[in-house]
Amino acid sequence: MAEQLRLMAVHAHPDDESSKGAATTAKYVAEGVDVLVVTCTGGERGSVLNPKMDRPDVWANMADIRRAEMDAARAILGIEQAWLGFVDSGLPEGDPLPPLPEGCFALQDVAGAAVPLVRLMRQFRPHVVTTYDEEGGYPHPDHIMTHKVTVAAFEAAGDPARHPELGEPWQPLKLYYDVGFSKGKIMALHEAMLAADLESPYQDWLKRWDDRPDKGPRITTRVECADYFPVRDDALRAHATQIDPDGFWFHVPMELQKRAWPTEDYQLARSLVDSPLPESDLFAGVRETCHAR
Repeated sequence: MAEQLRLMAVHAHPDDESSKGAATTAKYVAEGVDVLVVTCTGGERGSVLNPKMDRPDVWANMADIRRAEMDAARAILGIEQAWLGFVDSGLPEGDPLPPLPEGCFALQDVAGAAVPLVRLMRQFRPHVVTTYDEEGGYPHPDHIMTHKVTVAAFEAAGDPARHPELGEPWQPLKLYYDVGFSKGKIMALHEAMLAADLESPYQDWLKRWDDRPDKGPRITTRVECADYFPVRDDALRAHATQIDPDGFWFHVPMELQKRAWPTEDYQLARSLVDSPLPESDLFAGVRETCHAR
């Protein structure tokens, strides 16, 4: 029998698993892949972005509410989920930026912070790991730290000389960075909205695009997962403090999204298997290896 395929997605906060790669994970769950989402922090310092949830009782119980939201999203996506237990760093604002809070995730030593993730990798034994690029996808200190910790754990998990107390070594075979937004994707959605005589929510975003690099050329892997966009959106709405159900993310009609850009996109950052690019499957090259075992 072929070995069970396993995917680990490492995220910074509860809600990131639903806004980045959620349709991909739902697709693989439906295909029988074991998917474990690792959430590095509890999201304690997150903003309340849904006006209906901007209440004193919500702010007073943010940590517990975000855990409950994660429980709901986990059930919708059909994933397993584990907490690393670090404290949210918050998103500093101002000029100059204020210092990060003492003890927060982004101020941890990378090697030390990678230890619980190495343990999880050796326990879960993922073939494929996904996370953010070196810029964190966007420059939130927890997202950048998530990248650093995931890369460190990917490199350490398979080394028998490192952390023998954490269990039998296990080397994941591929590491991917999520490419949530590229200029091509935004243009495709924008033009599809205009063609349908609808107001595009991306007009101002495109005007500002010259100020930011386009990560489109980084994309190596496009996973067809449009059938799971509704599952993604249901999981997003489960994070009620973070997602306004009447907000920006839901302005583009579902059928238009499916037609205009039916994939979620990734950059293959590390691979220990032969997998010609471009790819359409995070397990390209891995399936053959597992079948051969």
